[in-house]
Amino acid sequence: MPEFPPALLLIFGAALVPILPLAARRIYVIALPLAALAYIFGLPHGEFAQITLLQGFGEMTGLRVDKLSKAFGIIFTLNAMIAFLFAFYVKRSDQHVAALVYIGGALGVVFAGDLISVYIYWELMAVASTFIILARQTERAKGAAFRYLLIHIVGGLILLAGILLTIGAQGSIAFEPFSWDARHLGTWLILVGVLVNAAAPPFSAWLSDAYPEASVTGGLILSAYTTKTSVYVLLRGFTDPGNAAHEAWPILIVVGCVMALYGIIFALLENDMRRILAYSIINQVGFMVCAAGVGTSMAVDGAVAHAFCHIIYKSLLWMSAGAVLYRVGKSKCTELGGLYKTMPLTLIFGTIGALAISALPFTSGFTSKTMIVSDIHHHAELFWAWLVLEIASAGVFLHAGIKFPYFVFFNKDRGHRPKEAPKTMLIAMGILAFFCILLGCWKAPLYSLLPNGGLDSYTGETYQPYKWAKIITQMQLLMFSALVFFLFLKLLKRTPTIVLDTDWFYRKFGKIGYRFADGLFNTLNATVHRVVVKSGLGRLSAFLAKGPQEVVGALGDMFAGESSDKIAERLRTGTFPIGLAALFGMLLFALLYFL
Repeated sequence: MPEFPPALLLIFGAALVPILPLAARRIYVIALPLAALAYIFGLPHGEFAQITLLQGFGEMTGLRVDKLSKAFGIIFTLNAMIAFLFAFYVKRSDQHVAALVYIGGALGVVFAGDLISVYIYWELMAVASTFIILARQTERAKGAAFRYLLIHIVGGLILLAGILLTIGAQGSIAFEPFSWDARHLGTWLILVGVLVNAAAPPFSAWLSDAYPEASVTGGLILSAYTTKTSVYVLLRGFTDPGNAAHEAWPILIVVGCVMALYGIIFALLENDMRRILAYSIINQVGFMVCAAGVGTSMAVDGAVAHAFCHIIYKSLLWMSAGAVLYRVGKSKCTELGGLYKTMPLTLIFGTIGALAISALPFTSGFTSKTMIVSDIHHHAELFWAWLVLEIASAGVFLHAGIKFPYFVFFNKDRGHRPKEAPKTMLIAMGILAFFCILLGCWKAPLYSLLPNGGLDSYTGETYQPYKWAKIITQMQLLMFSALVFFLFLKLLKRTPTIVLDTDWFYRKFGKIGYRFADGLFNTLNATVHRVVVKSGLGRLSAFLAKGPQEVVGALGDMFAGESSDKIAERLRTGTFPIGLAALFGMLLFALLYFL
């Protein structure tokens, strides 16, 4: 049987969702990514599904399989399966269809071996994810979806321009690493287009604006794919650790450090629990982008491992917040509190996710994040980046490890007494919590999936996160963060306010631009309608009705000595003297010849 892109399994499989009964649909949407997961595990390494698009530019490669693409494919499908289990309560088929197409688009990018395929799947993700946001059917969701689509259309156009310029420069559509030394306008545009989807500042506001406005399950699914697909493209296109002559893209180290700090600052200021988690995504992706900028084999492994673990514990956190939103109907920290009394299991699972994102020893975050930080620590010239990431690690524990569970489940009791989350939600959260602990205590399954096997670049052996120095340093960092949180608790308590981000600019100036365009073009349209349609077309119609007759009458009077009325009568009856008809014919041919 010939190999085919696993993306097609989900994309075409989504077509069956609307026609299935509800009970069968709920099982089907869980089984479909499970089937894709099993298929990905069995794929041999190599390039398949190749077709010639343009002669002389190479072949489109719909399926390129190696350890890098497999690692992302496995976590994408594994997370999808668990996310659909969490969404077992959902009755509307449109949410499932949009989610399957969106996840299929992410898989398509991961396994694509050419730039054209990457772009097609990239835009498919943008369209499908917009419908995921719209599925909540609120005015805020509609506004967020419009702004989301606007940003991603701009990012997609920048990416397309970069791809076309790069294809022209390299003479091939192959998706291969771009060298820093041979960089040009096309590769810069590709980088900017990818960073838009990675939510790098100043293009990051779309994430915190849109994800929290999606439905309970919509926000969960969105949190796992767009930014991590961007990380994959950065690792695939802007690093090449197997090539000693390849230069990494150092600008990504700066971008990653900015993201790591930016996400923390806004997460600490935020009042909405799901917006806290949205900003936390920016912070965590910053670690991965920074690792891509370093570009060594250990840094790349660290980025892949961190993306893998991040999808698990971040999905767990979004599930915990989603369960609260599902039961209470509120999302702001100033409206929540005291939920530990009636939602203890949701609290426990959410806390495990919070500890994992904080890189507590014996959780998955510790086995992945420390690989990135340790590799950067070996580069003396990157001491500043190592310091920034250590500060960011402390900040993660502040906003996600403590602030999120404290203000949502403890703090002031607001009198909410909801039921515990539904059983399918608890099972999904329990599975992810299990993986958070499993991959923290047993690193071998995770490291075996990494492109370079999790080897320490400086010892030649498998990286060992559990050394006393690392454990003690990390615990000191976390304890210091906890102390700071409770010492400054009064300052960290939120008020019923909103946080202004860079989306303020296109919200405000977008309205100004809309009003300007409305005034300019609608005024121009009204003027054209008045001058051309109402006045001009009427005169033209009158001329066309009588003008030819008057012209012919004038010519007849001039050359034949007949009055206009008599010429009009001859026109009506079609009776002209032969000589006059020949004269008009000669004049017509002369006019045609001249034109």
